[in-house]
Amino acid sequence: MRKLVASLACRNESSRLYGKPLQALDVEKGITILDYMLNSLSTYGIVNEIVLAISNTLHNEGYVKICKLRNIKYILGDEFDVLGRLIQATESVNGTDIFRLTSESPYTHFEALDKAWLNHVRNGNDLTALDGLPDGSGFEIIKLEAYKKSWRNGKPKHRSELCSLYIRENKDKFKIETIDVDDCLKRLDLRLTVDNPEDLVLCRYVYEKLKSKAPRIPVNEIIKLLDESPEIKKLVDKYIETGLKTMYL
Repeated sequence: MRKLVASLACRNESSRLYGKPLQALDVEKGITILDYMLNSLSTYGIVNEIVLAISNTLHNEGYVKICKLRNIKYILGDEFDVLGRLIQATESVNGTDIFRLTSESPYTHFEALDKAWLNHVRNGNDLTALDGLPDGSGFEIIKLEAYKKSWRNGKPKHRSELCSLYIRENKDKFKIETIDVDDCLKRLDLRLTVDNPEDLVLCRYVYEKLKSKAPRIPVNEIIKLLDESPEIKKLVDKYIETGLKTMYL
């Protein structure tokens, strides 16, 4: 039986914004990016389990505390071998497939998950991707064996946070399917991931305006909001090109 596991790589170290997953979307109520993501994931029965793949370096104890408080499983692993951490996390709960999100990207297009998982299993995919959306709102489903092959055959860069890079660079060795999305969602001019202080300002603005729809704020409504808020959108324009270089390698 197939088991889909949301394995989330977590660490506080960052040269641009420290502790990105633990930054607050709602400062008053103390709701962090990671809180929002865990709340979102818990609403989807397709995702059988959530495991945090935590860096074993200093200053990451907060993630362990969150797991214990929420009764979520976790593993500790090498800071730089992110791919290895995701594999270890998935194997720890006997998972067969990984639902991959980045832990600093709160607003996921979950509406496509049912179709993506169905196609992934039915078509025997190694990687099923949701591409073309605003940076940070897509996702990937990866067969565990495909990630283990990537780890064995790849180089250090393939074991970094660019976990699917080996698969995307070696498409002839894997079965890959990209799930199409509505044209209105194909907005590569928008950015919904937190890597810089300006990104955090934008994502907090989105939460403040649309929090009544939490924990699954629809991406189409976020797009509409940002189109109506050009000054907020403009805050992160300078980071869009850099982000796109690593989105769909």
